[in-house]
Amino acid sequence: MAVSQTITDTHVQDFIIKAVNNVCSTMMRQEASFVERTAEVAYTGFKDKVYVFGTVGFEGDVNGVVYLCIPDDFASHAASEILGMTPGEVTMSGGEVVRDVIGEITNMTVGGFKNALCDIGFPCKLTLPTVVRGNNLQVVSLKSATRHIFQFDCAGHRLVADIQMKHE
Repeated sequence: MAVSQTITDTHVQDFIIKAVNNVCSTMMRQEASFVERTAEVAYTGFKDKVYVFGTVGFEGDVNGVVYLCIPDDFASHAASEILGMTPGEVTMSGGEVVRDVIGEITNMTVGGFKNALCDIGFPCKLTLPTVVRGNNLQVVSLKSATRHIFQFDCAGHRLVADIQMKHE
């Protein structure tokens, strides 16, 4: 395959849309609809309720990190769908089950994004996922990184994919 000399905004958007759609449809049997590309104001409503943030980095010919910002109630729904558990069973199992599922969703999503980067000539490797749950959470811009924020709807919930990357 031909090697691209630059990663365009269109590449980033196309790659994350495909990755989010693939993971939601494969793992949860839910469609994810791309809503819009936004600025930092995407986090305006985040102090009003609890969110789960999953993050996975990538490093190599391009370096960066992807944050998936997921409402807590959707994170529990995803765990229920993926693990075949009732909502009550997910609640009784405690937060670790939800964290594990969101870690896996994040890892698979960023893996799909990273594979698309590799396909256009930017090989890189993934870091381990990290998951944080709470309210009043926000993502701070990394110094000298290009930031791309995308919003999706899935099963009636708004998901945010926040991508920060740089390549030399």
